[in-house]
Amino acid sequence: MATRTNTIERNGTVKSSSTLREICARAITKSEWPDKDEFLDVIYWSRQVFGIILGIIWGIFPLKGFLGLVLFAAISCGIVYLYAINFQNVDEDAYGGAWELIKEGFMTSFAGFLVTWIIFYTGLHYESIIASKTVSASS
Repeated sequence: MATRTNTIERNGTVKSSSTLREICARAITKSEWPDKDEFLDVIYWSRQVFGIILGIIWGIFPLKGFLGLVLFAAISCGIVYLYAINFQNVDEDAYGGAWELIKEGFMTSFAGFLVTWIIFYTGLHYESIIASKTVSASS
């Protein structure tokens, strides 16, 4: 049974918010989003998880440099846009345009991606990094 809780906004109005289970259920099905902030929260948090997953994948497969950064940006923005416009069928103008949807949570997701990518890449490929540095130092 889903429950709703009331929260008090900064301006003093009482707002009814959905439970996490209800929001997650609406996020994976085509749903109406009467509260725009809830949909933006779904984009934000799913993008954080997606950034960490991509960081792990980029670290496991020794992807390096500018290619990894560009691929992350393209995939992350493309997935969010396709999810919002094609899957959820939201009106992008209601959210301030496509750019507002695409940039929601991008920088924090990018930071999480970079940290995860660096940790996994260094942890899994440390020997090859050291070997390439010793070879280039002896040349």
